[in-house]
Amino acid sequence: MGGALSHLRVLDLSRVLAGPWAGQLLADLGAEVIKIERPGNGDDTRAWGPPYLRDADGEATSESAYYLCANRNKRSVTVDITRPEGQALILDLLAHCDVLIENYKVGGLAKYGLDYATLRARFPRLVYCSITGFGQSGPYARRPGYDFLIQGLGGLMSLTGRKDGEAGAGPQKVGVALTDILTGLYATVAIQAALAYRERHGVGQHIDLGLLDVQVACLANQNLNYLTTGTAPTRLGNAHPNIVPYQDFPTADGDMILAVGNDSQFASLCAACGHPEWAEDPRFSRNAARVAHRDALIPLLAGVTRSRPTQAWIALLEQAGVPCGPINNLAEAFADPQIQAREMRIDLPHPLAGSAPGVANPIRLSESPVEYRSAPPTLGQHTEAVLQSLLGLDAAQIDALRSRGVL
Repeated sequence: MGGALSHLRVLDLSRVLAGPWAGQLLADLGAEVIKIERPGNGDDTRAWGPPYLRDADGEATSESAYYLCANRNKRSVTVDITRPEGQALILDLLAHCDVLIENYKVGGLAKYGLDYATLRARFPRLVYCSITGFGQSGPYARRPGYDFLIQGLGGLMSLTGRKDGEAGAGPQKVGVALTDILTGLYATVAIQAALAYRERHGVGQHIDLGLLDVQVACLANQNLNYLTTGTAPTRLGNAHPNIVPYQDFPTADGDMILAVGNDSQFASLCAACGHPEWAEDPRFSRNAARVAHRDALIPLLAGVTRSRPTQAWIALLEQAGVPCGPINNLAEAFADPQIQAREMRIDLPHPLAGSAPGVANPIRLSESPVEYRSAPPTLGQHTEAVLQSLLGLDAAQIDALRSRGVL
């Protein structure tokens, strides 16, 4: 029957991570996604290495690991949109598409006649998704915006890192470009909402997504911690501002995480630690009290957790119903039996390397499961096939366009 979105075709003019992440998710759900890339160079992330995908002989290919993470299930077509002939090709392709995704600077596509204001007259049903650092309006709208910059500006780095006064204290970015990923997820939701609206009303619309908006929106409880008190939260390392104990603890051979979500779990933890009296102590018996007296409780718990190795604690605490776990590196994470049981690693045939590894989509649909049709494409891999099948161009026409540098 095909994927849930197999009736849709997406023209993806985006590059780097936020836009391509949205395009990959739509493609996983069945949409045909045509990735438009610059001739010769392609998506910026193709050059963001090492590491690069290696072939059967262990030699590096031209495909960077970064590019591979966000471009599965797409078809790559090279078009120079700065050329009138290239712009004409994009317009011809849009006649066959439902969605356009782009992450050019504000106004950047207007000079090519590919901005929403221009396209909406010709393609009134088009869903046009723009992703920028700061959105289409406001004093920063024309500034470039990268994830690291947004993590600082939007407040995330004021919450991430060791507590002030501790060794190594100071602002710290998250270890992945989380704002880009979250923006890609919001873009996917917004695109499907716009398509649902189109089904009822027959018209497309413009989606305006800014990384800074997404970053601020996703601070969740920390936003409300500030808005309800007027006091800006500060860094707490791995501790939680509203729940105690909910952080890392030392063990005899490393560290582990305790994630105690309620008073009953805390009582079970105390019993497992050999100190049931802590659960009756008025400083610790309720979560609000534990938050107020965390500086007294955490050293007590740490003094006990150091007495056993990590895996011994996990075995004991899981039996007691206390949420806990190790702190894995990625090698350990992919070796974890739960992650293996959920088949989170995938491998897809690749024209240069034979096979390319990837990470499974976490969405599990019972009737229209995610599809893994193809590895991330090589640059321009599908140019001829797409231009022939959708636009009816023959080999001579394609060769002529390529000779003039349009493809």
